[in-house]
Amino acid sequence: MSQEISASNRLAFFPINIFGAIMGYCGLTVALNHAHQVLDISEGFYIFFAMLTSLFFTLATIAYLIKLIKYPQAVVNEINHPIALNFFPTFSISLLLLSLVFKDLAYDQAKYMWILGALIQFSLLLYILNNWIHHEKWQITHMNPAWFIPVVGNILVPIGAVHFAHEHVGWFFFSIGLVFWIILNSVVMYRLFFHPPMMKVLEPTLFILIAPPAVGFIAYMGLQGMAGVNEFARILYYIGLFLTILLFSQIPRFIKVPFALSWWAYSFPLAAITIATFIMFEQLEFSIFKYLAIFLLATLVTLVLHLTVKTLWAIKNKKLCVPLHTPESTNKDS
Repeated sequence: MSQEISASNRLAFFPINIFGAIMGYCGLTVALNHAHQVLDISEGFYIFFAMLTSLFFTLATIAYLIKLIKYPQAVVNEINHPIALNFFPTFSISLLLLSLVFKDLAYDQAKYMWILGALIQFSLLLYILNNWIHHEKWQITHMNPAWFIPVVGNILVPIGAVHFAHEHVGWFFFSIGLVFWIILNSVVMYRLFFHPPMMKVLEPTLFILIAPPAVGFIAYMGLQGMAGVNEFARILYYIGLFLTILLFSQIPRFIKVPFALSWWAYSFPLAAITIATFIMFEQLEFSIFKYLAIFLLATLVTLVLHLTVKTLWAIKNKKLCVPLHTPESTNKDS
């Protein structure tokens, strides 16, 4: 397929990682719902973003379906790409998150979204994990925190399972996500410590390191029926909080990264630790968690609005749908 970009084939390069932006919007919407319950802010903010998020998800899904029909080889190229492959589950995770967004607004529809999301997520888990095991192309330099998405992303399923399915389904997915988080986290740290730095455009994916412990805390609390913050829950929350502080200390470095869709990797992990902090305040009623949640929520809102403007500007300037690059070809620019 030609790599020339023109008005007629730009859709061929519509990126699967656009659903990372949907994840960010979903996370913000759920965080606003918690803020409504805890801080008594207007429910209108939550409902507005719920509608806006569902609109963005619908538009992105239609666009990618058209790409699949008109340019199937372009989709195959993404599946075979060492980075893009790991973003396919952002679609199923978006469905899982939308089910949480709408569980209080439209329960039946939310349940169907959760079931579909869980089935697609599990199917992608099996496909990608088999791809990793029986491979002939992956190198340690391909590894980055986005590899968490296909496998560790399963830790999101239990959050909805407590509302839409049997608790054993939740524990099944929680176990997968937790164990593979430990495994992949070790590999990621080895790659970061002992190999050349990741390409600049992938540096925002470091924020994904926050998501497993933060989401794990939320899922574990749900599976426990919000029956208090025990020692294991504290470990999950505080490692998520530490990673947030660690990455915030590197903000001057992240600011220098040229804008790309990978910037949306900042949003969902930040939403996850924000939601986790709201839960900590609800459970322990320590005022420090309330003020920390307010700070994180304000940062999250500012971030999502900023990323939205940057993304719309990239679309206007036709910089969004561009050909894929391999880590080897791009790393020289980092």
